Amino acid sequence: MPILPTPILSTLDSFAPALHLIAVFVFAVSGALAAAQKQQTFVTFAFFALLTGVGGGTVRDLLIGAPVFWMRDNLVPLTCLIAALMVWMTPQHFWRPTAVNWFDAVGMAAYSVFGTTKALSFGIGPIPAVMMGVLTATAGGIIRDTLAGEPSIVLGSEIYISASALAGGLFVLLLMAGVNLPIAAALGFTAGFTLRAGALARGWSLPSYRGARQDPPKVD
Repeated sequence: MPILPTPILSTLDSFAPALHLIAVFVFAVSGALAAAQKQQTFVTFAFFALLTGVGGGTVRDLLIGAPVFWMRDNLVPLTCLIAALMVWMTPQHFWRPTAVNWFDAVGMAAYSVFGTTKALSFGIGPIPAVMMGVLTATAGGIIRDTLAGEPSIVLGSEIYISASALAGGLFVLLLMAGVNLPIAAALGFTAGFTLRAGALARGWSLPSYRGARQDPPKVD
């Protein structure tokens, strides 16, 4: 049984589009910044911005059986193009080298909540819905890093997926406790972003696997 009753779905219809566009824009900026670091052409800027902005949501929609969100919405690709143009026209010294990570952190937290919300609205159970939120928040960044030839953040011990799961998981728990949707979304976003910000600012990380077999030292 879906945990989103009709009143919440009604609120979602008016609340979600704004959150979605913010997440798309921020992720698109992170994609354009990755292209800027590689000193690419504007076409590449726009390509990176689009794939980063819509990549996670596209995978989510295909998995939950929803129409791919940006195929009939001119505003989404236009938002990605505006993000690419903004970065392209801004002097390079305006952006710090870590700007990609911070824009990505904002997009991750927002997309975690939105992806979870959309999955819930399609009748997906709470736990799979949180997983869809994580996928929405991470797939675009994985695509961006792969295209840029950079190691994917999800393969390291730095806190990233955990922050996404916290954002979506807290959001669902608050909804199930009867908290108003915008408030639950704001708290989920804040928790996820705060955890990711701590990882960026203070180097928080999870313990790595230590159980791999190590060969004994060779004796001459």
